Order: sequence, then structure tokens, then C-alpha cells
Amino acid sequence: MKNTVITISREYAAYGRTIAKGLSERLGIPFYDKDFVKETAKISGYSEEEVNEEGETISPAGSIMNSILNNAAPYTSSHDSIFNAEKELILKLSEKPCIIVGRCADQVLRQAGIDCFSIFLYADLDFRIKRASEIKENEGKDPKKVIEKTDNYRRTYYKKYTGKNLGDYKNYNICLDTGKIGVEKCINILADILG
Repeated sequence: MKNTVITISREYAAYGRTIAKGLSERLGIPFYDKDFVKETAKISGYSEEEVNEEGETISPAGSIMNSILNNAAPYTSSHDSIFNAEKELILKLSEKPCIIVGRCADQVLRQAGIDCFSIFLYADLDFRIKRASEIKENEGKDPKKVIEKTDNYRRTYYKKYTGKNLGDYKNYNICLDTGKIGVEKCINILADILG
């Protein structure tokens, strides 16, 4: 598939970044995940810390409050401003083949009429708990609670900005259970399809 823009949506601790990196190496195209924060900060005017905190997460209560406040004419939430900056960056990056992790990229591109190959990665909870406990930023935290909170925030964010449900198979070209299939095999499968 030439000139492909690939999007990866994922559950927390389902190896999204690892698979994006491996696929990037196999296909010889860049992938954007954490480095997305720096570029979004430049576009939005928010700090990298603010973008990191609000760039792909919103609590259900925050979503409701955001909707109420957005009905007040002069108000624009930081979530909306950051999402709009991310959207602008996604559209810019899609001018060349690349892999974009998260940020509702699959739906942003579809709504703009840009063809993409969208992937959803998931795994059972026990597998993800083990993985989450290995991630440095989770040191000293309950991995199950981190997973529940992050997944909940991502689902709410995705629903708010796309109107669709994160993880619904109809939104993706392929869904892979990284726990059952394994990281390397997932990379092989995707490289075979996309190479």
C-alpha cells in the first residue's frame, strides 16, 4: 500500500508505541506518538506539560463541564484548543506516509476525506496489568487503576471529538489482540499487509 498513512488506536498497556516503532522500522516511515506533544505545544500555545496532561485525556465529568462551558460564547476550553492543534498537526503529517498513534487520528483523517489504514490494539486485563507494571511512569502506582483511569479518559476523549466509540471494530481496518498474538507477530502481520 503506497503512500499510506497508518493510525493506531489502542488500549493502555497494549503495546501501541512498541508496535508503532517496530512497524515504522519495517516500513521505513516515521511514527508520531510522544513527540506529538512538542509539535502540538508549538501550534496551540500551551506548554508541553499542559498538552501532555490534556492532549488525549478527558474525564467524563470534564467532558460534561466542557460542553456546558462551551455553550458560553466567549469560552473555548483548553481541551478543545489542544484538540484543534492536534488535528492541524495530523492533517499536516498526513501529507507523507507515516504512523500516528492515538489523538483520534483515524477519525480526523476520515472526516477530512484522507485515506488511512486504521488499527486498534487491545489485550486482556491481566496481560495489560503486567505490562503497565513494567512502565517506568507507573512506578509505585496500582497498575490496574492506571489502566482503568487511562482507558476511561481515552474513551471519553474519543467519543467527545469523534462521536464514535473507541475500540468499536467498525471504526478500524484491523483489530489485533496483542496479548494473544504477541508483539512481534502483530508487527509481522501489519508489515505483511502494509509492506
